[in-house]
Amino acid sequence: MNEILKHLEHDSRLTAQQLAAMLGMDEAAVKAAIAEYEKDNVILGYQALVDWDKAGEEFVTALIEVKVTPQRGDGFDRIAERIYQFEEVESVYLMSGAYDLCVIISGKSLKEVAQFVSARLSTIDGVISTSTHFILKKYKEKHCLFNKRTEQEERVLFI
Repeated sequence: MNEILKHLEHDSRLTAQQLAAMLGMDEAAVKAAIAEYEKDNVILGYQALVDWDKAGEEFVTALIEVKVTPQRGDGFDRIAERIYQFEEVESVYLMSGAYDLCVIISGKSLKEVAQFVSARLSTIDGVISTSTHFILKKYKEKHCLFNKRTEQEERVLFI
């Protein structure tokens, strides 16, 4: 059944009929499995990956490293919960290594992102420090290429 999840993660537009044909399963069984995954919050939602540059919209995306002081009884969870409630925040991850949380946000300008970090994120109790990295260009995200090369370009050998 995890094959259903793998295919949906790669292309959430696949229908139950298409999945059934790909996996050699009964369509009703695929529909039932998907319904169960949704009920159990295994499937959390469906999204389109949009190249906003090609759509003519200007967005600035930043990856912010956040060092925090874990809270007694809650560890990092309470601070992460506080952070992910901001509308600008797209993703929050608990990390191992040099920092504790990785926060990904988008804004309309560098100034808007900087304002969020200085006025909202860094002022949260328990946040020790932040380090902001602006994404300059996206090449690949969630297995999707942003600028696919043409077939002719793929055949050229660079020496």
